[in-house]
Amino acid sequence: MHFSPVVFGIIALALLFDFLNGMHDAANSIATVVSTRVLSPRMAVASAAFFNFAAAFFFGVHVATTVGKGLVDPAVMDNRLIVAALVGASLWNYLTIALGVPVSSSHSLIGGLVGAAIAKAGTGCLIFRPLIVTGAFMILSPPIGMLFAFALMIAVFWLFRRKSPTQVDHVFRFGQLVSSSVLSLAHGSNDSQKTMGIIAVLLFANGYLGKTFYVPWAVIMACYITMGLGTLAGGWRVVKTMGSKVTKLKPVGGFCAETGAGLCILLCSWLGIPVSTTHVVTGSIIGVGSTHRLSAVRWGVAGNIVWAWVLTIPCAGLVAAGVYYGLRLV
Repeated sequence: MHFSPVVFGIIALALLFDFLNGMHDAANSIATVVSTRVLSPRMAVASAAFFNFAAAFFFGVHVATTVGKGLVDPAVMDNRLIVAALVGASLWNYLTIALGVPVSSSHSLIGGLVGAAIAKAGTGCLIFRPLIVTGAFMILSPPIGMLFAFALMIAVFWLFRRKSPTQVDHVFRFGQLVSSSVLSLAHGSNDSQKTMGIIAVLLFANGYLGKTFYVPWAVIMACYITMGLGTLAGGWRVVKTMGSKVTKLKPVGGFCAETGAGLCILLCSWLGIPVSTTHVVTGSIIGVGSTHRLSAVRWGVAGNIVWAWVLTIPCAGLVAAGVYYGLRLV
């Protein structure tokens, strides 16, 4: 398939966003396993990158289909709109990486897409039912992750109540190798598909896919590989925030946080709902910290993270709308 220079350039921009997504969200997959010292940062990043890519062979493209044609009417999608959405999302992601704030790449992309679409065609081009479901799970996914992790911690406390702390630590240092892999697999299954949806709708809008929307296998592979490379690049300031500033974790807590978050994300991927890995993981970490005592969670740090979440969609949307208006003048 031979692409025009414009389409090729937009695909490159989309893959840049995918790379930044992997780089930013590396913290989600590895923060707990690094903070508990089960794996070195280098080994944790390599493992996360591998399982990000491995997700390509286990999951469909339900999330990619939602992003590609389920949020904004495909008929209004064009090159300018897609560029504006990607630039708005990427600029916000880059800023938050520099500040070490774990915001959502998913929210950035959806905010950029909606902002650019409204700038072009008004709110009439939005498909409200899936947008409402997606918005609801943006709010619900952190509490769900928190409840999953909280319940797992309570179950572990009961099952290992007669074991010494040293024995528990030994068991869950091994367990974290499994749970961090599950979380990285879940991360790849949901986050990489968002960029797939953008590239697929770009190809559809330019006539490369014919009359039927679908996600080509080459797009799937390109997005998973790019996200894996972004994960390898890491995002160390965000890792520090996620791994130690919200609450202190031991291997048992890391296992429960990763498993709870992974289960929540995999459920949403199966349902085709794009959720924020960052939000779910942060909620899970808070859930683990809350089983000890509420004061174990640094609520000031958690509050700052929530404010960043609240601002992400409107900020990315405003930037994307501004970029779209700028492109119309070119």
